[in-house]
Amino acid sequence: MKIAAIQMTSGPDVTANLEQARALLEEAAGRGARLAALPENFSFMGLKDADKRGVAEADGGGPAQDFLAASARRLRLWIVGGTIPLRGGADGRVAAASLVYDSDGQRVARYDKIHLFDVDIPGRAESYRESAHVAPGSSPAVIDTPAGRLGLSVCYDVRFPELYRHLSAAGAQLLAVPSAFTSPTGRAHWETLVRARAIENLCYVVAPAQSGFHPSGRETYGDSMIVDYWGRVLQRVPRGRGCAVAEVDLAQQMGVRESFPALLHRAPADGNTCP
Repeated sequence: MKIAAIQMTSGPDVTANLEQARALLEEAAGRGARLAALPENFSFMGLKDADKRGVAEADGGGPAQDFLAASARRLRLWIVGGTIPLRGGADGRVAAASLVYDSDGQRVARYDKIHLFDVDIPGRAESYRESAHVAPGSSPAVIDTPAGRLGLSVCYDVRFPELYRHLSAAGAQLLAVPSAFTSPTGRAHWETLVRARAIENLCYVVAPAQSGFHPSGRETYGDSMIVDYWGRVLQRVPRGRGCAVAEVDLAQQMGVRESFPALLHRAPADGNTCP
């Protein structure tokens, strides 16, 4: 079974972003992928953080959601739709929603980003307050796909291993981490964090990312990758737009989990163990 991690450089033009995503999804399907993951903010990266409020879609329909459903159906491809802004609560903030569509174009999952990026980058005049315009989610999500049982997460979530313990306890074999890492934090931590989540949970990780300079002036790190359950980077796209494709072998993964049963060795204080 092949999966794909798609790397983009999105901007404030939704139509242009969807056309960029369309070409890359077609490439993924043409290379044999059965599941493809788009990066965080694939459909929109505004000139200002507040701009996402203006393009937020109602849950259930809108340009980005319609595009994902139609593309999945046309390409016979499962798609993890990075994140799109969906209208949320009464305070006007949006949800950073990661939507999954099956190969019939039916939406089968929604995960709202739980951990929001409210930080000052050390040593730089660069700060982010994602919670000013995004409302946090509260519910982890794990679903069955042709590539295995998939646990959903987004970007900053990757720094919180307890979330992934919950996903692995729920049977996740594959973890999705669509992201838009900043350039300095990406250089320092991206690969280490992605590989750590794979190793400690004996899971495959598909980590699509934004890459390069965006019209807002922001630079994202890129380095989209697919990592196996032993922490090996199978394929990556270091910079620019592109598509990483790699094989998932669930039988081999299960064999390693049986011979190296770290998930069963967790102490009671660690919470529920993986079956």
